[in-house]
Amino acid sequence: MELALGNKLIDRDRLTRIADWLVVGVAVSMPWSTSVTGILVALWLIAVLPTLDLAELRRTIAHPAGGLPLALCAFAFVGMLWAVAPWGDRLSGLQSFVKLLVIPLLLVQFQRSDQGVRVAVGFLLSCTLLLAVSWLLWRFPFLPRGNRHGLAGVPVKDYIVQSGEFLLCAFALTHLALSAWSRQRRLVAAALLGLAVLFVANLVFVISSRTSLVVFPVMLAVLAAQRLSLKGSLTLLLAAAVLVAAAWASSPFLRHRALLPLEEVTRYLKENAETSSGYRLEFWKKSIEFTAEAPVIGHGTGSTQSLFRAAASGTGITAAFTDNPHNQTLIIAVQLGLLGVALLYAMWLAHALLFRGHDWPCWIGLGIVTQTVVSALFNSQLFYFTPGWIYVFGVGVLGGMVLAREAAASPARQSSQAANP
Repeated sequence: MELALGNKLIDRDRLTRIADWLVVGVAVSMPWSTSVTGILVALWLIAVLPTLDLAELRRTIAHPAGGLPLALCAFAFVGMLWAVAPWGDRLSGLQSFVKLLVIPLLLVQFQRSDQGVRVAVGFLLSCTLLLAVSWLLWRFPFLPRGNRHGLAGVPVKDYIVQSGEFLLCAFALTHLALSAWSRQRRLVAAALLGLAVLFVANLVFVISSRTSLVVFPVMLAVLAAQRLSLKGSLTLLLAAAVLVAAAWASSPFLRHRALLPLEEVTRYLKENAETSSGYRLEFWKKSIEFTAEAPVIGHGTGSTQSLFRAAASGTGITAAFTDNPHNQTLIIAVQLGLLGVALLYAMWLAHALLFRGHDWPCWIGLGIVTQTVVSALFNSQLFYFTPGWIYVFGVGVLGGMVLAREAAASPARQSSQAANP
């Protein structure tokens, strides 16, 4: 099909194929490079926008999963009007929300595309390669690495991003292993489960974020609820407890990462020491105070930095100044008040309900939502580059597949009801 645009013709089918493969490229690049991912997202937008059908887009926006991200972004746009911040900060604050506009576009695209599997496989294979390099750097720490902290076992970016990616892959691989086992494909199931164990072992023995250590048991409980009976869930949780105990006994790194926050908070409270966990408590306390000053609509989009700068003025505490309170709820509450928080939670609920089905897009989609919501207790997850794009593309691609399945099932259901009045 060709669309007329001025004196030129656009081959819509060709652009659709290009857009599909660009999404695959985004998924492959995300674990490795922010710049490449940004370029591919821009190219994808150029390719996909001319292919969109306005009627499909309106239907998608009418669905809560597609409309609520748009509503939250629109509220952030309006929130610039009353922000207590320079216009540069207001525009910078809005930029954090803009990626949410991609979700309805992806929902439309992957309702008609059959490339969703390739996107998921591309991300998994890319993370598997990253896993192999991580183990290699851990074994040979003298090799060069591209992360900004110079940490062994972290080839690129940072350990927080890498830990989140590896945990998500372990979750998805366990689901795939269970499916393979139920189809009597024992060797495939063993291989998939073995790879999942390698991802988890990397978190235990090489490097992991403290957030991932909190998210892990929640993801395990979600997996059990999705796939296992009560007896099976109890067996899985018991086995996990035994493995965690063994990991705790055998990994000094795991013990250090788990106990470090308690030590940091204690030193901060008793000695006023500059510690990461201590300042995080300070950021949360100040954010709650800022929200109480403007509880309904907040201080406006982009106001976080100005508020913390004013609060830190004259305190002599250098780290008390931030533009990121490390909590998704609080960073939105400060800017957009409880109305903004209500939109955020409504969006998360809509996306969780979208993935309430019983096939692999629903299982993994709910895993992405769960990981983001729990991680958002300790980080501004949606506003970070890689975690934010993983959420946007994960929900958009997998959600589009779910909506396509529901649309296909609806005519069949109506025909069945008509045949059997």
